[in-house]
Amino acid sequence: MAYNVLIVDDSHIVRRVLIKALGLAEVPVGAFIEACNGAEALGVLRSKPVDIVFLDINMPVLNGMDFIREVRADTDLKDTPIVIYSTDGSDSRREELERAKIQGYLRKPASPERLVEIFSSILGEVAK
Repeated sequence: MAYNVLIVDDSHIVRRVLIKALGLAEVPVGAFIEACNGAEALGVLRSKPVDIVFLDINMPVLNGMDFIREVRADTDLKDTPIVIYSTDGSDSRREELERAKIQGYLRKPASPERLVEIFSSILGEVAK
């Protein structure tokens, strides 16, 4: 099975690095979809099938926390798996994210092995 992956980060370079790491991890991706903020990402989620979201927290327009609140409040989107991909790893932030019911947390940059681990824990065993 190939997965549709939404990568939400205001940095084009970070999005490219994550795409490269997922490629090195040999995760079967059907499509990479990119968004530069939470508002753009909400539009994507409402218009395209997405299997998993990799989300930065600190972004302009609509930040990661507000994006999560919007997704969890939407009956059609509330079960979308969200993995935080951020440099923000304070204990208070991690607790806030756990209360927001995210499915995973990765510190930037993440190794391909860690990406496979996250995919497998959320979407089932990743076939290579």
